[in-house]
Amino acid sequence: MYFTRIRLKNWRNFVAVDLALGERLFITGPNASGKSNLLDVFRFLRDIAKDGGGLQLAVRDRLGLTKIRCLAARRYPDVEIEVELSEAVDTNPATWRYAIGLRQEQRGARRAMLAYERVWHEGQQILDRPDGADKADDQRLTQTHVEQIACNKAFRAIAQAFQKTLYLHLVPQLLKYPGLANREAATEDPFGLKFLDRVMETPEKTRKARLHKIEQALKSAVPELEQLTDTRDERGRPHLEALYRHWRPHGGRQREDQFSDGTLRLVGLLWALLEGDSLLLLEEPELSLHSAIVAKLPSLMWRLQRARQRQVILTSHSSEIFSDKGIRPHEVALLQTKGGEGTEVSLASDMEDIRLLLEGGMTMAEAVLPLTAPAKVDQLVLFK
Repeated sequence: MYFTRIRLKNWRNFVAVDLALGERLFITGPNASGKSNLLDVFRFLRDIAKDGGGLQLAVRDRLGLTKIRCLAARRYPDVEIEVELSEAVDTNPATWRYAIGLRQEQRGARRAMLAYERVWHEGQQILDRPDGADKADDQRLTQTHVEQIACNKAFRAIAQAFQKTLYLHLVPQLLKYPGLANREAATEDPFGLKFLDRVMETPEKTRKARLHKIEQALKSAVPELEQLTDTRDERGRPHLEALYRHWRPHGGRQREDQFSDGTLRLVGLLWALLEGDSLLLLEEPELSLHSAIVAKLPSLMWRLQRARQRQVILTSHSSEIFSDKGIRPHEVALLQTKGGEGTEVSLASDMEDIRLLLEGGMTMAEAVLPLTAPAKVDQLVLFK
């Protein structure tokens, strides 16, 4: 299932957003403009719907509704999220539409409360809260129906789509030095601390096939590495292992703690692209990778996601990524800060100045990335 549109009001950096989504979206903008916060909308919906999650936990993990609400929000303080979903990106009207509004409890625990929760299926509204039962017991408004199996039967496809959203921003140091964080924590693992456990929990046949594909890709990017496989140490802990070719005739075997940061990042990225068919969220996938490899990422991701009918949304500042000739203007979202008035989000296809630059022969990188640079960046060299 594809997310085909997202609308926001008072979400973190954004006073208002109305964004059409396709099979992939490349998000760019200045530092601190809200690129990660835009991705977090999809994680928030997943956290509401997932097993062991729910609205209150999702809000609490983000330190409360006051931290979620846009600082530029004035007279209208409610946070609103609306998404449309369909089996194909060009379905009109969308198969599903889900909307929630959140406000803070006026007294007591100051919990997040539903201002409303609404669901439409093929244009027909099938849920409209608060209903009579909610008005008789307002404590019901501390939970969404999408998180409750007993209540979401008519629109469980939405809950399942939310639950399957995958976010991975693998931090190589957490694999090399697992003692840096608590491996036993029962929370989300966005930075790959338990990445190797995920690999080993995959059925053996699928796991071996994926690692073989990744090995073939690594031969192009890291030619000294081959025979990538999984293994366990004497304590039963999972590891990745590969043969490293050097001056000795038979080379030597290395585990992930000896891999370069770039190699681990590439392994994590390729695994995520091969894992499932749900929405995949990526933050700056170019980190630690050589620019020649980065330049190939858009076409690589396109081939893999099309084969799985998968949607990918990523953030980046990389000129190599945005120089890819296959990226279309409607696939690029530009974030622009407006002082104390929040951040605006626009598709490059809707911005006439960018359209004219592209028609004049500029690449997407040349037309868009200069708009993300800080206005006073030249003054940085004056720092003493």
